Amino acid sequence: MPEAASAAAARTSIGDSEFDRDTAVTRRAPGVYDIDLSAGWTIINAVNGGYLLAVLGRALADALPHTDPFTISAHYLTASRPGPAVVRTETVRTGRTLSTGQASLFQYDDEGNEVERIRVLASYGDLDALPDDVRTSAKPPAIPPMDQCLGAEDGPTPVDGSSAIADRLMLKLDPATLGWALGQPSGRGEMRAWFGLADGRDADPLSLLLAVDALPPTAFELGLKGWVPTVELTVHVRCRPAPGPLRVSITTRNLAGGFLEEDAEVWDSADRLVAQSRQLARVRLG
Repeated sequence: MPEAASAAAARTSIGDSEFDRDTAVTRRAPGVYDIDLSAGWTIINAVNGGYLLAVLGRALADALPHTDPFTISAHYLTASRPGPAVVRTETVRTGRTLSTGQASLFQYDDEGNEVERIRVLASYGDLDALPDDVRTSAKPPAIPPMDQCLGAEDGPTPVDGSSAIADRLMLKLDPATLGWALGQPSGRGEMRAWFGLADGRDADPLSLLLAVDALPPTAFELGLKGWVPTVELTVHVRCRPAPGPLRVSITTRNLAGGFLEEDAEVWDSADRLVAQSRQLARVRLG
């Protein structure tokens, strides 16, 4: 990173970053929010699903009495485009420790018809109120040190399918999961990387919703190419992440009928499992 960019990154904090500005929603009326979806978070022409989930997650954090997403499930109905959108939220239930709500994001199509893009159901709570007791058999992914991993800037030419979102991420991929970039996919359906935001903003619960969907698709390591659109994505946020880069591990065990699952784990700098997710995605075969 150039010296000037590094200095800017050091000054960027939660609430004062490009991610925060581009996921900010404006309350028009109770439960109704406006946003201009940024083209900076696109993959080719499609808006990234994790970025979109963070947008709806921010609207629900404002609409519900609790502010931290615990579990959020999204169905992606139609592809979103950069530009104006409306988020409509509804409170389903509120309790002492958890509040549940739903939200949908709408845009207009070329004929002027309102189209629902995403529908979400989520439960929110207070991550800081959770007990410290942890009993787990999960272990952080084995990823080489960051200086031994590779980013888009390390390639001699832009990676096939590269996109605007790559400029907004600090993504360093484990070389063991980069066979696809050399025309030699491993066939293992694994992707691992160090993850952060390019402007140096530390992770928080909302940016974890982006992290689980920001790596190249595991389908690439299965020898497939092209867009892998998300059909459904569920994220569980387990605790507030510590400052520093995250480690993300994604695996696929079963591709059948043109669909595959991706299971993700996100670990913070304190070796805590801070988020888990599963998504169903469609792939183009042949």
